[in-house]
Amino acid sequence: MTINSFESHRPLVVAILAAGKGKRMKSDLPKVLHPVGGKPMLLHVIALAGELHPDRIIAIIGHGRDKVIETLGNTNAEYVFQEKQLGTGHAVMQLEPKLKDFDGDLLILSGDVPLLRPETLRQLLRTHRREGAGATLLTAIYPDPSGYGRILRTPTNTLDRIVEHKDCTPAQLLIREINAGIYVFDAQTLFKALKKIDNNNQQGEYYLPDALGYFPESGKSVALQVMEDPQEIAGVNTQEQLLEINRIFESRYV
Repeated sequence: MTINSFESHRPLVVAILAAGKGKRMKSDLPKVLHPVGGKPMLLHVIALAGELHPDRIIAIIGHGRDKVIETLGNTNAEYVFQEKQLGTGHAVMQLEPKLKDFDGDLLILSGDVPLLRPETLRQLLRTHRREGAGATLLTAIYPDPSGYGRILRTPTNTLDRIVEHKDCTPAQLLIREINAGIYVFDAQTLFKALKKIDNNNQQGEYYLPDALGYFPESGKSVALQVMEDPQEIAGVNTQEQLLEINRIFESRYV
């Protein structure tokens, strides 16, 4: 089954989170501009988004604004600016002025995850549209889930909530199913939900996953899609991880 069978009646916008500085990279270069396979990570993610033939691709940028805008110059991606980095939820709030009249699905990707395959995202969209969900998130089973938000399921195997690693209890830290940080939302329901979240957590940030609690209240379901190959969502936070991502990329694609 191709994605086209689900595209005809649901417009799609892809947003890419690309505002972070990447402090642990210890580099003046914005994190998403570090190279994988000889080109900036962000360009890999834009190319991936293009495989889905969305109506628009919008990067949410912040640190190193001028360098990122220059990199975007040879693409068909638009951008919005997140002046203060106050979390993923706050980042997505910056999209609302551009999408206030958009009635469709909003796919959220990360600019530092260059190994994702188009088919993984097609499967996510298929699940979202087949189930008529208001939100669908990609999850993965990790042997070592340290640092990731944990998926808490209800007794009926639906989503209860997501708890960020730093906010986990000792028991929750043992959960191996993690939030991959890739989501599809009904856009207008999401923007309403984002107005209801707060930053009452250890980081003092507005977490995008916190918006998920609003969807059942508004009569819309939240679906889960477990990915087949968790290595696809390996991100980059350090120079060591960048080297490892390049090694994996070369083994798969070069």
